[in-house]
Amino acid sequence: MRKTHKEPFIRISKRGEILPPWKAWGIRGIALVGSLVLCAIIIYSIVELNPLKVYGAMFNGAFGTNKRGWVTIRDTMMLLCIGIGLAPAFKMRFWNIGAEGQILMGGIASAACMVYLDSALPNLALLPLMFILSALAGGIWGFIPAWFKAKWNTNETLFTLMMNYIAIQVTSYFVALWENPPGSNSVGVINPQTKAGWFPEIFGEMYTLNVIIVLALAVAMFVYLNYSKQGYEIAVVGESENTARYAAMSVPKVIMRTMLVSGAVCGIAGFLAVSGASHTISISTAGGRGFTAIIVAWLAKFNPFVMILISALLVFLDRGAIEIASQYNLNDYVSSMLTGIILFFILGSEFFINYQVKFRSNKEVQA
Repeated sequence: MRKTHKEPFIRISKRGEILPPWKAWGIRGIALVGSLVLCAIIIYSIVELNPLKVYGAMFNGAFGTNKRGWVTIRDTMMLLCIGIGLAPAFKMRFWNIGAEGQILMGGIASAACMVYLDSALPNLALLPLMFILSALAGGIWGFIPAWFKAKWNTNETLFTLMMNYIAIQVTSYFVALWENPPGSNSVGVINPQTKAGWFPEIFGEMYTLNVIIVLALAVAMFVYLNYSKQGYEIAVVGESENTARYAAMSVPKVIMRTMLVSGAVCGIAGFLAVSGASHTISISTAGGRGFTAIIVAWLAKFNPFVMILISALLVFLDRGAIEIASQYNLNDYVSSMLTGIILFFILGSEFFINYQVKFRSNKEVQA
């Protein structure tokens, strides 16, 4: 006797082949439009405001003036730099959740140079030294959990996360050491008169050097991951450690080397934060961007050039949310909710890029 079985109403399966770029970006575009439509409905239902005016206010908050535009660019470069730093570790499937700590250690190194070498070196020599020491400090901070992972197979997620809290305490120590003025519990602006260790203006703008450094890092990381032997080893270890060993690769060596690079780039982000933006150091120097950059790296699939677009979008949403919260007297939770909806749709679009959803046909399957 033959039995008939109906197919499941919905079947989800991984796509057999990678979608062409135009289709993938088309899905992302549809998701973005859908999120804006939903946000428009919510805006009108809650506060009865014209959604177009709210979106205009978001754009004004990010790019309304020359100063706002450059601050948006500065923050985009900062987030992009961290995303670039996370890319090699994540491509290797080493879950580096410690970017916050690596940023802080790089920031401490930069601030120390500004405090102790104020009059000892000209800016032309001081800035490269700060760059190198910040990269070294961040690299060492990233190397520590990698060494334990390589030697004893420790859990890198927990290890790197805990390293963040240690870095916060180290930063608190130096804030107390360099406290200015005494009793303020803050370092204050370092070298406001001499501006030693500050990024110089280029083409009349304060943050031009931020853009130059980060874009150079983006190009270098793209070449490193895609066209170098070490980048190839990172990809192989990320796919299968057993395959890497079979190919005579030293997996522990690859892990430690890659995290040294990852931490170094995140340390450079600390250099950008201290020397190229706030000119001070505090426990909030990283500002949670080490975690936000995880979204940047994953959505871009570790492509530094795609990270530029995603970093710009996230910074735009953040600054836009601040603007509509103040301009329309909205609760912070409302503006954060709008940002969350947009991010949810964008993240959700990646599901439909990697998986296909099929609905049950009318045909019955005989068994």
